[in-house]
Amino acid sequence: MSRLYDTVEPSVIDEDMLQKAVEDQGPKDEAGRIAKTEGIDFADVTQLRLDFKNILKIDNLWQFKSLVKLQLDNNIIEKIEGLDTLVNLVWLDLSFNNIEVIDGLSQLSKLEDLTLYNNRISSLENMDSLTRLHVVSIGNNNLSSLENLIYLRRFKSLQTINLAGNPFCEDPNYKPFVVAHVPSLVYLDFRLIDGNTRAAAMEQYRYAIEELVADETSAENKRLEQEAKDTEFSTQKEAYVENLNGPYLFDTMFEEDPDASKLAALPGVDELLLIYKDKMVGICKQVFEVGLKEHARRKKEVDEFYSCVHDAKRENKAMAIKKIDEFKKYKKKVFEEIHMITDPKMLDTLLSEYTEETTKLWDTLMGLELQLVDQLEDTIKEFERNLADMVAGFVESVQGLYPL
Repeated sequence: MSRLYDTVEPSVIDEDMLQKAVEDQGPKDEAGRIAKTEGIDFADVTQLRLDFKNILKIDNLWQFKSLVKLQLDNNIIEKIEGLDTLVNLVWLDLSFNNIEVIDGLSQLSKLEDLTLYNNRISSLENMDSLTRLHVVSIGNNNLSSLENLIYLRRFKSLQTINLAGNPFCEDPNYKPFVVAHVPSLVYLDFRLIDGNTRAAAMEQYRYAIEELVADETSAENKRLEQEAKDTEFSTQKEAYVENLNGPYLFDTMFEEDPDASKLAALPGVDELLLIYKDKMVGICKQVFEVGLKEHARRKKEVDEFYSCVHDAKRENKAMAIKKIDEFKKYKKKVFEEIHMITDPKMLDTLLSEYTEETTKLWDTLMGLELQLVDQLEDTIKEFERNLADMVAGFVESVQGLYPL
């Protein structure tokens, strides 16, 4: 099923291999000669083919940040790793290797086409972040559990999958099970799923699918509910008032006080504790409300600050680009005149003017840079003053809630 390397010397993905691959797959003829002379920046490469190279370990690909398509098929790779920086990858071929576990793909959120054909994989897992998957080929592996195919339901864009050659394909219910449980599929094992096949499969597994959908809906509702709670708690934490909307503070303080139990044992203290708890909880709730309001004010101030910084940078950049564009037009005109001038004195005069204009451009750009720095310094100082006033006001408000 997979390739052996007991008689084959494993290769390492090093600089030489990458350079040769990039050159071989790069532009040809004159463009290729120029590219080879000047060198090709790995960061600009969008496609890379490293097949049939006896590669044992995926490594040294961190420079290929623009890579969209990567072929690592027909090697002796045992583990999926070293791909975390390839965040723009859309197409990945790892077929005909010795991979046993699907892993190391969590950062490839843009991946649409994944080929793991002819490996040693026994479970579909660890692909939750690959929400854009459109095509998956994982035939000729060791997948034996039809129930494991339910994992594929999370990929709502999945339309094509190849599973042929796995042990579970011998099960007479294999095809209807897949069609019923992965409703987004259009093609299964290179064959179009027709309406009759789909209808029959859905009927065969109707009750199982209804139960599955109910469980999925319940799980999704719980997830959304927990997500909302987490978001709310995060906001409270940012406002420095987490857990102040109830008796949490009083209860924890009472539990951690070593003399609390002794105090509670005194006659008549129970009633006093209840009164004190009610008052303290009431104050905590007031602090909670004030804190959220002050947090909203601070957030608005922060958002306005970053908006001002962004606008200042954008306007400054626009002015700089305008000056550069004007200089480019002037430069083009000068170079055209240089080719036409034969008088050395006129040429020297023109070059002197060009040097002077270049210096002016430099001075203008540096002036814009300093202008931006001054503008941002004033903005930052004002922001710091406003934020300090807000924090002081919040502290004063909270202090005012506690009776002396």
